[in-house]
Amino acid sequence: MENETRVPEAALPLAAEEIKRAVRERYTQVAQRSASCCEAPAPEGEARVAQYGYELDLLGPEVPATVVESFAGCGNPLAIEALRPGEVVLDLGSGAGLDCFLAAHKVGPAGRVIGLDMTDAMLGKARENQRRLGIANVLFCKGEMEAMPMAEASVDVILSNCVINLAPDKDRVFCEAFRVLRPGGRLMVADLVTEGELPAALRTLDAWTCCLGGAIPLEAYVAALRRAGFDPVEVVEATGWRPGVLSVKIRAIKPGAEGKGGKAA
Repeated sequence: MENETRVPEAALPLAAEEIKRAVRERYTQVAQRSASCCEAPAPEGEARVAQYGYELDLLGPEVPATVVESFAGCGNPLAIEALRPGEVVLDLGSGAGLDCFLAAHKVGPAGRVIGLDMTDAMLGKARENQRRLGIANVLFCKGEMEAMPMAEASVDVILSNCVINLAPDKDRVFCEAFRVLRPGGRLMVADLVTEGELPAALRTLDAWTCCLGGAIPLEAYVAALRRAGFDPVEVVEATGWRPGVLSVKIRAIKPGAEGKGGKAA
């Protein structure tokens, strides 16, 4: 049964608030460039962005280094499906703002992008990057994925890049995503998942803040999305990240109105 794959918060070896505090500290250091996001088998900053095929040319001929130097993604959720002019997009764990800025260009002046992050240093960096790029249709706000400060059915698309694995309560994140999406809306994420259960020795705070300790098996991730109400749920791509860990792209639809939700998988 799907419920058997859930990792309830009470069963975690670390307290949820302890995890969130450690994640804030780590990504404050990432924003300040005093630490890496993880010990990933991938380059950092601009080299990592290039590896994932980001269309940086959309942001102009000279993209400020601050836009890409704190990039901590494991894929490119914008490559899953094209955004449409006029859509409202929410980016969970928006960091220094790269996905938001590219999404803003894709939805155009009639659209809007909201970047949600819980780390003050990242929010400050994103707002400064926005000023430098001169992009008007992006708003950065502080908040947590488990309690999104958005109205019900107010968003067309939710993006997230290697952030949901950091959440102590992933079921709550997916329920909140389902709540704020409009009927037919879509969730497009890049994230890290495991092949089987992680050893208990890797459920440490340090491993968690490096996007490893909080990763769950792919089947549990998909099951959690379905429990929240998403249908269909499609694993668009899965590639090896390190032994026992996959980098995946997942597209999930909130059932409802035809049109804005895109085609079914």
